[in-house]
Amino acid sequence: MTPEKRPHPERRTYPFSAILGQERMKLALLLNAINPAIGGVVIRGQKGTAKSTAARGLSALMPALAQGRRPPFVDFPLGATEDMVVGAIDLEAAIRQGVVAFQPGLLARAHNGVLYVDEINLLNDHLADSILDASESGENIVEREGQSLRHESRFILIGTMNPEEGEVRPQLLDRFGLAVSVEGEREPALRVELLKRREAFDLDADAFIARFRDDEAELAGRIVAARRRLREVFCPAHLSGFIAEICQRNHVAGHRADIVMDRAARAHAAWRGADDVSADDILAVAPMVLLHRMRTAEPEVPPPPPPPEDRPDEQAREEPQDQDSSGDQDDASSPASNTQADRGDPGGSERTAPPESDESAQQETSAANDEVAEIGAAFTVRKLDAQARDRVFRTGSGKRSRSRSACKQGRYVKSAERRDRNDLAFDATLRAAAPHQKTRRETATRDLAVHIADSDIREKIRERRVGNFLLFIVDGSGSMGAHRRMVETKAAIMSLLLDAYQKRDKVAMVVFRGRCAETVLPPTNSVERAAKLLADLPVGGRTPLSQGLETASQILRQVERRDPAALPLAIVLTDGRANAGLGCSPPHEEALRAAAQLRELHPAARFVVVDTEAPGVVRLELARKLADALNASYFKTEDLRAEDLVALAKETQTW
Repeated sequence: MTPEKRPHPERRTYPFSAILGQERMKLALLLNAINPAIGGVVIRGQKGTAKSTAARGLSALMPALAQGRRPPFVDFPLGATEDMVVGAIDLEAAIRQGVVAFQPGLLARAHNGVLYVDEINLLNDHLADSILDASESGENIVEREGQSLRHESRFILIGTMNPEEGEVRPQLLDRFGLAVSVEGEREPALRVELLKRREAFDLDADAFIARFRDDEAELAGRIVAARRRLREVFCPAHLSGFIAEICQRNHVAGHRADIVMDRAARAHAAWRGADDVSADDILAVAPMVLLHRMRTAEPEVPPPPPPPEDRPDEQAREEPQDQDSSGDQDDASSPASNTQADRGDPGGSERTAPPESDESAQQETSAANDEVAEIGAAFTVRKLDAQARDRVFRTGSGKRSRSRSACKQGRYVKSAERRDRNDLAFDATLRAAAPHQKTRRETATRDLAVHIADSDIREKIRERRVGNFLLFIVDGSGSMGAHRRMVETKAAIMSLLLDAYQKRDKVAMVVFRGRCAETVLPPTNSVERAAKLLADLPVGGRTPLSQGLETASQILRQVERRDPAALPLAIVLTDGRANAGLGCSPPHEEALRAAAQLRELHPAARFVVVDTEAPGVVRLELARKLADALNASYFKTEDLRAEDLVALAKETQTW
């Protein structure tokens, strides 16, 4: 007896208006519903902060499509392949009719609706690029089996992420229009009310939805009215200048922030029923536009300019604008001059600093009386990994670098014709065989559903994240005690250690000071042990840089012998002022030769040099020469704090 098929129960959507708190997140979503050209929103926060609930609730508020259809809400599956996202060949049409037809992917299904990507920071970069390209252009380009197809793909992109699981590449993050950070409610009364509402929804969803039906209808009506009003909203010229000044003061890269802020401000004005953009509209959206683009901890927003006075002729109207513009320039330069005055003359503090000879004297005296510097405040390091992808297949696991997997584990990202590991890509095999089914049936001797030839077989290529090996090569000489260099250096190392802990990296540490170098921490997974050693790390003595590099070479040799497919990353933190060597050559020349030899002996290793030299009137930049000898990425200590640091080494893909 054939069991009766029952319709799948429709999932109840928690009302958007029933969500407590999270006002900025809700505003960002509503603005995108009014004007999808804003470019979507990325929501950062821990689990359980109503991110997905708000995204689903928004789709229920959006205006109905043709024939009264609801806008689609597409939940992006974490294990999606590229064919599932952009579309693929229609196997049924190819097998039955022998024609090449396309089967729509997730980007086609999300047209005129919402595409929700949970944990977007864990998404493969090439999939994220495809999604963001379609979101920006409003169309998706499918190129498969020698065929090309374009179709409309206009949707609201909502991405969520937990920062504890890693960051999104800054290049991808910038392409999101808005960004907000959310956290759980701290007020006990709100938490109790939230609990009551959730319990009521779980017990009787229909009754709970009915309670908020009027509020939902009001929100939906406001969205429709705001969409109609949007094209009529006007932004005065002096406020366009205000937008440009905000973006310039926050040192955002490019002009995308200006465009998004203008669109978001117009949507905000339409939302409150106004015909003109006001300064309050700009101030309301600026934090959401700048959060993922600014280079400072908090956005810097100047006071809004006064509106231009009304004059009878055009020339008279332009005069106040010119005066306002000059006034804005004065205002813009005033905080800078005040800040500079607060900090003192940029060269004044350096002129009073002890000269290099004093530092050398300090090195000699500190050998007998070592100092232990405190650890400065740790900060977030933007994407530590120097990911140079290669064709090496690796085992193991981690969270830093993506690598091809040598086992049948990891995400299936593409297929290949070769057959090395007997890992059949069934979908790709069928796609390769589908166009030939009609001709093969005519000549076949066996009645098969699908005729597959040996040349059709495709194998899966899997990708998984593997941990790196991080080797810290730290300058512990007396010169590091001057100008609080060691405090800043320890802060940088601690920040890198925290990042290594999140990415499951192994770490080791070499310290060179006095007349020798010492492996204070052999390769280990214990970041806690590394942090404790860092706290007790003293400074004093000369700078035996060449010995430090030779000791680092010994550790790298051990790691590579143990795991030939390892991904070592050596981070050298020094001012480069070598003054102690092994032979008769000048110590600095000896250090450069040791660096060149280190690079030749370990071609698979990647190197980063962090220059700890204090900024001053004269910078020797010896660490930069060291970076050149190592073919390493070069950064100053302060660069590690930059919010828009792309990566410590550019990401290159060779496969």
